[in-house]
Amino acid sequence: MRKIPLFLCLAFLVVQCTTDKKDPFRVDKDRVGKLEKTHTVSDLETVFETDSLIRDTTRMNMGRNRKIEIYEKGGAHLLTLTPSQDSVPGIESVWIRDPRYKTAEGIGMETTFGEIEKTYEIRKVVSSLNNVLVLLKDNPMYFTISREELPGALKYSGTPVEAVQIPDEARVKYVMVGWE
Repeated sequence: MRKIPLFLCLAFLVVQCTTDKKDPFRVDKDRVGKLEKTHTVSDLETVFETDSLIRDTTRMNMGRNRKIEIYEKGGAHLLTLTPSQDSVPGIESVWIRDPRYKTAEGIGMETTFGEIEKTYEIRKVVSSLNNVLVLLKDNPMYFTISREELPGALKYSGTPVEAVQIPDEARVKYVMVGWE
C-alpha cells in the first residue's frame, strides 16, 4: 500500500524534472528567449503573441534591409530581428536589446570582455573605426565593444585590435546572434 504513494511521488518528480521550462530570456546557440533558429518570419506573430512587433514597412517596400523590432507590452525594447532574403524568410540575425537576455553562464549585455573570455573561446576580433567585434568559436553570439573602452592610442586609431589588447573590464556595447 505504501508503494503506490511513493511511486506517484517519484513519477511526479521525474515529470517535473524532464518538463522543458523555457526561460523567456535564455540565450543558447539555437534560441534567443522564445525565438528559435528554425522559426520563420511568418511564425513571429505566434511566438511573440503577448508582445508587439513593429515592421519597417518603408524599407520592406523598397527592398532594402528590413528590421523587425520586438517590444514587450509596456514598452521595453526586447529584440531587433533581421530577416533572411530566402524564399521562406527565416531570421538571419538577432540584436539583443534587453539586459534580461543571458546565456546559462550569465553572459549578456551587462558583461565585460573578461567574463566573455573566461566563458568562451574567442575565434576572432574584427576592428572597425569606432568598435571592435568579438566573434566566438562554435557559437553564433558575437559582441561589439566600443573603442572608447580600449586603452590609450587604440581608442582613436583605426589600427587592428587583438584580444590581448582588450581590457578585462571593457563593457559590451551590443550583443548579437547570427544564424545565417
